Amino acid sequence: PTQEHIVQLMKKAAERIPAERLWVNPDCGLKTRQWAEVIPALTNMVAAAKTLRQSV
Repeated sequence: PTQEHIVQLMKKAAERIPAERLWVNPDCGLKTRQWAEVIPALTNMVAAAKTLRQSV
């Protein structure tokens, strides 16, 4: 998923879950992927988390 997509999902989750209880966590689907797919996905996840932390 793109960074923007992750940010959108996290913002939607934040509407119902307090920020201090909200975690960005990869799903188990990354276990079955190759590193070429995993690294960009995790990079986008980290970037999205940083973006959201700056806005809180």
